[in-house]
Amino acid sequence: MTDADGVWLYAVTSAADVGEDLGDLTGVAGEVVRPVVSGDLAAVVGSVPLAVFGDEPLRRNLEDLTWLEATARAHDAVVSALARQGTAVPLRLAIVFRDDDRVRGMLEERRAAFESALALVRGRTEWGVKAYGDRAALTAAVAEADLAKSARGGAGTAYLLRRRAQLSAQETVERDAAERADRIHELLVRQAAAGRRQPVTDPVLNGRRDWMVLNGTYLVDDDRADEFASAVKDLENRFAGIRLELTGPWPPYSFAGAERDTT
Repeated sequence: MTDADGVWLYAVTSAADVGEDLGDLTGVAGEVVRPVVSGDLAAVVGSVPLAVFGDEPLRRNLEDLTWLEATARAHDAVVSALARQGTAVPLRLAIVFRDDDRVRGMLEERRAAFESALALVRGRTEWGVKAYGDRAALTAAVAEADLAKSARGGAGTAYLLRRRAQLSAQETVERDAAERADRIHELLVRQAAAGRRQPVTDPVLNGRRDWMVLNGTYLVDDDRADEFASAVKDLENRFAGIRLELTGPWPPYSFAGAERDTT
């Protein structure tokens, strides 16, 4: 490492879980990654050129979507490899320190938070569940449910009730979808060690036309992953008009919660 280099952070793990030699694992600049140890904690880092990863050039590069995608993939490859080897708290993209001493200072200052995060994610991985609403199917399902509550009278009355239920369901479809998303998230959290709702993705950004009503991340015990997947499938069958998409397992980015902004 030279004065022209900075230190890019990938993850924090237990010093006992990471050796001095991390093999052929390389990072965002093609650098060999290495541990910086402080007590029983270790930050896995890489030395990167400040000409590319310093404050100003990094700010410009992050606006280059091609560069950003490649860098994010390289960052995640390191984090994923560490997560496969043992318990690791993944750090968000683009945390750069000036030198190893500052990294050690961060580990010492944030020791309690990192230890808590490591305890939380140990033996667990992150799963994502996205819920998409089908407006027509959801409207029909709500209308049928409302009609079943009030069905009475002859054919003419039944027609009026059905039409009224359909119009009412069209007016309340946004609220009904939100209520279903709330309930699905609540039930999935019960199947997980922790759960968080993330902002729903704008269709313009993800290139899809689906109506996303839930973007949830869940920290699941590794030995209950199959059970969690079954719960997701059961919920999709239970809530008409809602399609669920399960992804994972992922490193527990959503549950790291211990890192601080760059120094």
